[in-house]
Amino acid sequence: MTDVAWTETTLRIAGTSMHLGRAGAGRPLLVLHHDTGTPDRLAVYDALAANFDVLVPHHPGWGRSERPSWMRSVRDVAAMHQWLLAELGLKDVSLLGLGFGGWVAAEMASLAPADFRKLVLVGAMGIKPPEGDILDQAIISYLAYPQAGFHDPAAFTRIYGDVSTDQLEAWDIAREMCFRIAWKPYMYSQTLPHLLGGVRAPALVVWGEHDRVVPISAGHAFARALPHARFETVAACGHCVDMEQPDALARLVTDFLAAD
Repeated sequence: MTDVAWTETTLRIAGTSMHLGRAGAGRPLLVLHHDTGTPDRLAVYDALAANFDVLVPHHPGWGRSERPSWMRSVRDVAAMHQWLLAELGLKDVSLLGLGFGGWVAAEMASLAPADFRKLVLVGAMGIKPPEGDILDQAIISYLAYPQAGFHDPAAFTRIYGDVSTDQLEAWDIAREMCFRIAWKPYMYSQTLPHLLGGVRAPALVVWGEHDRVVPISAGHAFARALPHARFETVAACGHCVDMEQPDALARLVTDFLAAD
């Protein structure tokens, strides 16, 4: 890890305490994490903070953010993140959505088509794959599911080491949240594909070459649905591109966001 200074704050959003990590300077970049949550520090976050004001909130119900008992949909999560940005008074924001966070980012962009500067979706859920199915975490253990997000098992070990009991508990809670808000249909929206055509922001859709969680056909579907999108794959990588190939993803995102 580089010497990046991160601050941690708590904001009250929709009656719920939401945790926010923040570092860097420049144009704001809201990073929305996976359905398995996020480690506090990732190399890709530090790399992006070298060029941007990086904000990494914990989704409501994940990590150190409280669970709203009323929340029932991914669109609710999107609305709470919109509220968070309004609370912070941020404008000209770009979105980087990772896996499940990509679904949240896509919902945010569809609900406010002209509000965001740029949109990056990485292995995003939210669209029913034209070919294949999103991996059903209900039929495997809550350890096997995050392991499936990596092409190289050594990359999983590099991030999580000897998995702690606290981490196992966090994954179990994360799975429960997924079942609460994204169960029927599982991990996709029947309406989102019809709303993406209004998004004005240029978009970059990124997929790991060996994604076993969300089929690459979903990535091509996102690229077709968004009016101003291009598609990139990352070699030797599974679903968790941000953790397995952080340097490659940071370069792609930085170059895309820096371009006028």
